[in-house]
Amino acid sequence: MKVLVVGSGGREHAIVWALSKSPKVTELFCAPGNAGIGQLATCVPVAATDVEGMVAWAKEHQMDFVMVAPDDPLALGMVNAFAEAGIPAFGPTKEAAVIEASKAFSKELMHKYHIPTAKYATFKDMDEAIAYVHTQGAPIVVKADGLALGKGVIVAATEDEAVEAVKSMMADNKFGASGSTVVIEECMTGPEVTVLCFADGEHISPMPSSQDHKRAFDGNKGPNTGGMGAISPTPYYTDALADRCLKEIFEPTMAAMKAEGRPFKGVIYFGLMLTPEGPKVVEYNARFGDPECQALLMRLDTDLMEILEACVNGTLDQLDIRWKQEASCCLVLASGGYPAQYEKGKVIEGLDQVENAVVFHAGTAAKDDNVVTNGGRVLGVTALGSDLEDAIQNAYVAAGPIHFDQMHFRKDIGHAF
Repeated sequence: MKVLVVGSGGREHAIVWALSKSPKVTELFCAPGNAGIGQLATCVPVAATDVEGMVAWAKEHQMDFVMVAPDDPLALGMVNAFAEAGIPAFGPTKEAAVIEASKAFSKELMHKYHIPTAKYATFKDMDEAIAYVHTQGAPIVVKADGLALGKGVIVAATEDEAVEAVKSMMADNKFGASGSTVVIEECMTGPEVTVLCFADGEHISPMPSSQDHKRAFDGNKGPNTGGMGAISPTPYYTDALADRCLKEIFEPTMAAMKAEGRPFKGVIYFGLMLTPEGPKVVEYNARFGDPECQALLMRLDTDLMEILEACVNGTLDQLDIRWKQEASCCLVLASGGYPAQYEKGKVIEGLDQVENAVVFHAGTAAKDDNVVTNGGRVLGVTALGSDLEDAIQNAYVAAGPIHFDQMHFRKDIGHAF
């Protein structure tokens, strides 16, 4: 099969890496890709959000299958466009991707179908939102309704912080149109866990648990990022909790989306909070998380291409998906200044000295026979281990030889929850 992966980050490199091992895949392409992806697939200079351009390229080059990985093209309806062109594509339709693209929609869905989540209110008027903050008090959570690169969530410790967050979204347009509507939630407490699930519109197959580390600095301090590292599994997610989440959250969400005429096919991401009252949904995503994807695909023991096809064809229940018993850790190496301003074009050294790990490229480019930085999150050093501590240690040891100017990373991945 000739397969095209849409995207250019660490998640996409992990997907390309997994697909490159499939005997079903004869030719592999990625648009637009990056320097690391280019070692496994042919990179195509089409922007991930260029729906018409992507479909036209896939038709011209006779792709047999497309995997749409990032949130933006999913929200724009890229899977719909491929369906209209007669090319099988993995991922939710625009109608189903709204579960991530609109936090207001997802909260209303959970409320309507009694899926446990935080108490919330949705606002289009800034003054009403600010008044609500003052009636509820702090800590409180302010969320931009739309997509915001994983950064549109502010956990405000004080009412003043919450008001500032509302103003930055609704008056200052910090996240553009994504912040024209805000969702304000109670601040839940407890460990956070991510569970991603393969879905075919009818059936759901949970992956092992994982855990992202969103804050930029050690001790969960600093601004939110797209993710500074991930582990799998998380020690908090027991078999009993997994069974409860399947019955109370995962299956009801699938049934709710089907009932709404928006059957979900692809990867659905459940961000969970293990509160004293039980597990509750923090957020949904409509695709693999990044860097959770890197940690999870290292543990996958089934042909990824077979899974993607089963999700598209509605035959997921006929597939026995196997996972390695080993744990995994993905450590993100980031540009100095990320997630705020950072410089690009720094030469990356030591990649050829890494042992016992896979280095997934996120923000890289090839220049003058060198690999250089080309984004905020640059690399995801991902290792397996006999247990979680072993995997964490292996990832940090593997990252040792890698260096670029102003590189920074967290020292406590897997130890700060």
